[in-house]
Amino acid sequence: MIGAPPETTCMRYQRIDLNLLAALDALLAERNVTRAAERLHMTQSAMSGVLARLRDYFGDALLVPVGRTLQLTPRAEALIAPVRQIILQVDATLGVQPEFDPATARRHFTVIASDYVVQVLMAEALRRIAQMAPGLSFDVRPTHAAMAQDLDQGRVDLLVTPAHLTLADHPQELLFEDTYHVVACAQNDALADGISAAQYVALGHVVYQADLGANPWFEQWYANEHGGNRRVEVVAHGFLLMPRFIVGTRRIATIQTRLAQQFVQAMPLRLLSPPMPTPRLTEVLQWHRLRDDDPGVRWVREQIVAVAQQMPPVS
Repeated sequence: MIGAPPETTCMRYQRIDLNLLAALDALLAERNVTRAAERLHMTQSAMSGVLARLRDYFGDALLVPVGRTLQLTPRAEALIAPVRQIILQVDATLGVQPEFDPATARRHFTVIASDYVVQVLMAEALRRIAQMAPGLSFDVRPTHAAMAQDLDQGRVDLLVTPAHLTLADHPQELLFEDTYHVVACAQNDALADGISAAQYVALGHVVYQADLGANPWFEQWYANEHGGNRRVEVVAHGFLLMPRFIVGTRRIATIQTRLAQQFVQAMPLRLLSPPMPTPRLTEVLQWHRLRDDDPGVRWVREQIVAVAQQMPPVS
C-alpha cells in the first residue's frame, strides 16, 4: 500500500511463506482448485483454505468463476511469471545439493522428447544412466504444443527439440543431425529401383501430426516448398506408428533416416532416397538457465550428449 509505514509492509510480506507461494504457483498454473490440490498432494478443502488466505493477502479474488470454469483475474495473470521465477530461484539456490555422486544419488528428472528421439537416442541414454546411476528415475513425456512454456517455467529438467523450436533465453547443446528417406513396403515391386517424383506425388502417404494439428519440421518444409500436392491416406500421431500403416500396402512415408533404418531392420520395408532435395534436421538438448549449474542436471546432460556423439553419421 502506497504510503504505508515500513513495518506494515514487512508484516504483510511475512504473512506469506514458501508453502503459500508454491500453492499460488499451482493455482495459477492449473486454474482449478482440485487439480492444484492434487499437484501438491493436498486435500481440496485445504487448498480452498489456502486460496482464501491468498485472496486476503493480495486483496484480490485471483480466481473467479466464469460459467463452469475458473478464470484468472488481471492481478493473478500478472503474478504468473514473477511467482514462477521466485520458485525457480529458490529451487536453484536451496533445493540442489552442491555435489552429485551418480553412484549414490536419489533423484527424479523430467524430460520431454518425441518418440522418434526416444527410439534413436533416449532409450540408449537411459540404459547408460541406469548402469552408472541406479538411484535416478525419469519421467519421459511426449512433445506437445506447450513444451517450450514448460521449460521456461521450470516444470521440466530437459527438453530435446528441433533446433528451430528452441528458446533463446535458455542454454542448449547440439545432439545430432538427421536426414530423410522414403519408406515403402518391401513387396512393392514398382519401387524396386527407386522412386520418381511422379510416383512420390501419386502414391498414398502416411504422415505424422502432433497434438493440436502441429506439424513436424519435414511436413512444414514440404508444404512451404511443394504445397499440398501429396495424397495423404493416413495421419499418425506417433512416429513409431507410421510403418504399421505401410507394411502390406502401396503407401509410403518420408521419415527421419535414423528411425527409418531401424524400421527397415525390423519390418519388411524398403528404404528409398527421396526424389527431391530434403532438409537436414538438427536435434538440440535444452535446459533452464537457472539449472545450468545444477550438478545433477549437468551430469545427466553429459550422458545424453555422450550417447549422441557415438551415433554414426547419416547421409
